[in-house]
Amino acid sequence: MPGLPNLILLKKMNKGMLETVAGLIVIIIAISFVYFSLSKVNFDSKGKVIFAEFGDVGGIKIGDDVKISGITIGEVTDNKLDQESYLAKTRLSIMEDIILPEDTIARISSSSLLGGHYVELIPGVSDNTLNTGDTIYNTRDAVSLTDLLGQAVFTATQ
Repeated sequence: MPGLPNLILLKKMNKGMLETVAGLIVIIIAISFVYFSLSKVNFDSKGKVIFAEFGDVGGIKIGDDVKISGITIGEVTDNKLDQESYLAKTRLSIMEDIILPEDTIARISSSSLLGGHYVELIPGVSDNTLNTGDTIYNTRDAVSLTDLLGQAVFTATQ
């Protein structure tokens, strides 16, 4: 049977071809994930950059919204720990045309019971305004549901 070795060789070649095609599909999917991820990253933060210092960021992540009166005006672009004050310094990128008084309050709010958060800016009444690079010190930390339940249990037992 001279055709039998050729048949075995053909089956091995088909198996190798199948593995090659599967590998190419995996590589194409991986490249598409990388492309999608990079397209969502904002490398050059457009707009005005201001900072807010919080005692506890309570789940605020890069990319979360910054809102005034429920309207999205920007996003959180960075969270870092200030090595001197040990406060969380949050970088906010907001629309360039938004003019905020310097007595603006920044508060971390929950967008849903499922855990989404955003930074809410409550404009003050000062005539002086915040400029790029300024910091909001008048902040309100996120209210933790577990802390509230703990307080309720503690006060109920007294």
